[in-house]
Formats: sequence, structure tokens, C-alpha cells
Amino acid sequence: MDQTKIISRILYYICLILSVGYLMTALYATICLITGFGVTPYNQNKYLHINYPLTEKPFLNIDNNYPYIIFSFLLVLTGYGIFFWLSAKVFKVFFQPKLFTKENTVQLKRFYIYNIFFPLPMVIIASFFVEVESIIWGLVFIHFMLGIFCLFLANIFTQGLHLQNEQDLFI
Repeated sequence: MDQTKIISRILYYICLILSVGYLMTALYATICLITGFGVTPYNQNKYLHINYPLTEKPFLNIDNNYPYIIFSFLLVLTGYGIFFWLSAKVFKVFFQPKLFTKENTVQLKRFYIYNIFFPLPMVIIASFFVEVESIIWGLVFIHFMLGIFCLFLANIFTQGLHLQNEQDLFI
């Protein structure tokens, strides 16, 4: 079990860092796009550079059209920021002193609900506004399968919680 705790702690911190990175990038890009600060159009205004803070060096390159900015850029950055934040919470479950707790089952439930019910509707909505490449449908499927796997884990944890509580009553 020590190996599981070590690996889950490492993955917790990696996912937490990724989450903060994605969400901060989305926030920074949103502020830049709304205010125009740090944004440089190029190629006859077809594309935009979002520059590193307080510099003229390009940080992000995006198409200069609203459907792309919303559905292929900001939604993706924010969605994966949330995904990695929820992933970090799931990994945190596995290095807690007590595995079968109500809070741990809640974390697993949040993760599976997000993965099962968020990607498909968002990609379907986005497909009305931007071209969705075939690989994206593969990612939706992977998220769905990950959500189903976590659903199974959540059910195991719920059962473990009930058995643990019953045993506590008899001891």
C-alpha cells in the first residue's frame, strides 16, 4: 500500500500543477482577449498572438474568430483545467489514512460525473460552430471510459463505506 500512496501523491501534485497551469492560462487569455492587452494580430488579422505577460513575445497563437476562441480554445483550456483538478482530488483519495469515507466517494463521484456528462455535450455543441477533428471523438470516448471506470470505483468505495460502518457497529 505504501507504493500506492507514493505514486498517488506524486500524481496528485502533477495533476494539481497541470490544473493550475491550464486554469491560469485560460484566465490570462480571457483577460487579454477581453481587454486587448497583450494581444497582437498578425497575418492580416486572421490570427492572434497572446503574448507572455508584459512582453511582446508570443505565448499562444490562436485563430481570430469567436467560435474558435470560445469552443476550440477557452473551453478546452478550462475543461482540462477542471479535469486535472478533479484528477488531483481522485489521486488524493488514495493516500488518505482512511480510504472508505464519504468525502472520498464524493470525489470519485464528481470525477465520473464530469467525465461521463461533460465532454460529449460540449463537443456536440462545439460541432455546430467549429470543425471537430476525428481525434476529438476518440478523446470523448476515452473520457467516457475513464468516467465509467471511476463509476465502478465509486460504487466499490460506497460498498466499502457501508461494510466498514456495519463492522464498526458490531465491534
